[in-house]
Amino acid sequence: MLLGMTLLAGCKVGPNYARPNVTAPPAFRGADGTAVSSAAPTSLGDEQWSAVYQEPELQQLIAKALANNYDVRIAAQRILEQQAQVKIARSQEFPTISVGGTAIGAALPSSLSKQIGSPLEDGSFSLSAAWTPDFWGLYRRQTEAARAQLLGQVWAQRAVRLTLVQQVATLYFQLRALDRQLDITQQTIKVRQDSLNLTKTLESGGSVPLSDVRQAEQLLYTATSQVPQLEEQIQQSENSLSFLLGQDPGPVAHTDPNALIPPPQDLPTGLPSQLLERRPDIQQAEATLIAANAQIGVARAQFFPNLSISASAGVGGNSFPSIFSTAGKTIYGIGSLTQPIFEGGKLRGQLQLSVETKQEMVLNYQKTIEQAFRDVSTALIALKKQRAFREQQELLVAAAEDSVRLARVRYQGGSTGYLEVLTNDSNLYAAQLNLVAAQQNEALTIVQLYSALGGGWQG
Repeated sequence: MLLGMTLLAGCKVGPNYARPNVTAPPAFRGADGTAVSSAAPTSLGDEQWSAVYQEPELQQLIAKALANNYDVRIAAQRILEQQAQVKIARSQEFPTISVGGTAIGAALPSSLSKQIGSPLEDGSFSLSAAWTPDFWGLYRRQTEAARAQLLGQVWAQRAVRLTLVQQVATLYFQLRALDRQLDITQQTIKVRQDSLNLTKTLESGGSVPLSDVRQAEQLLYTATSQVPQLEEQIQQSENSLSFLLGQDPGPVAHTDPNALIPPPQDLPTGLPSQLLERRPDIQQAEATLIAANAQIGVARAQFFPNLSISASAGVGGNSFPSIFSTAGKTIYGIGSLTQPIFEGGKLRGQLQLSVETKQEMVLNYQKTIEQAFRDVSTALIALKKQRAFREQQELLVAAAEDSVRLARVRYQGGSTGYLEVLTNDSNLYAAQLNLVAAQQNEALTIVQLYSALGGGWQG
């Protein structure tokens, strides 16, 4: 009989989890529309963030953010909360034992001089236990679901860390680009102020009309009007970065001159199938799927009989010595067996809900994987195309600089009007700002690729 109960207690209804079949492509799609070779077992996503972002300033910012950021700390707290939930769920698998006692005191005599034999009128001491054997695995499936949710919270925290590293790096590169654009603007202002002074001198000597002075002023004021806008963006970006660092709004360090250098090409990506084990969002989606699968077992167990066993033993008496006398002992046990017969379709509805929820989580898991493949491919395309775009912008800036030089020579020699200078100077300024934007976007491709490959939460 005992052996049979033990075997029943080891039974768990409901399906055991099996990972859905996912067909990963042999390689990631690259920038040229074909598959880029990624047969190398190593991947950029396996590297720690300190090996990918080697700028000392950026490393210090990321380290501070990971230590102080509120989202990371909240995610860590949720792990502790879910650990407590696992303990609560697992506690249902074990018996409960409680102890108790009662005592009733006698009234004091009217004369305090009289001797009181025993002030105890009645007392008892009891020990009770209750247990609901988990024949069908109801509580074990609930524990399985709670543990899967705990694992999901662990991967959710890693996803927060990955996102935080990505956000800090992105803001840092944006700040360096804004710094560079501000430098270009200030240099442009100096050149245009000199040009305005020269034009005023020529106009006062009658060599050029007043309209040339006004056009030179337009060029100058176009550049000076950009300064407060760029300073606004810099300070607002610093505030955003300060928030990620878990500190009050204020300035942050962003002076590294090498921040916007082109990232290396042909970075190792590894195999697409490796994303299933590395990307936190994929692992979190699978943990949610495991929990949903366990809930099917919870719903199925509701259809089967439920046995509850309770027992209690106690002693009692009207004096302290007699409380523990065997003559006053009481022992009893109660067992109850319940079997659901009719609940208006509630149990079948719960089972159907759990099955359909699992199917939703399967689709969500598959969707998350496809999104990961897309993210890596998109980042690889950007890595190559942004490089080509930046190279063309450099050629454009070089051509614009020479055009401005020639236009100023022609204007000073009286061969052309100031309109040619204005047009070429405006084109150069725009091209210089666009080049910085191209350098920023190219620097951000390494951030996109590293995050897409699931890197950033390690270390």
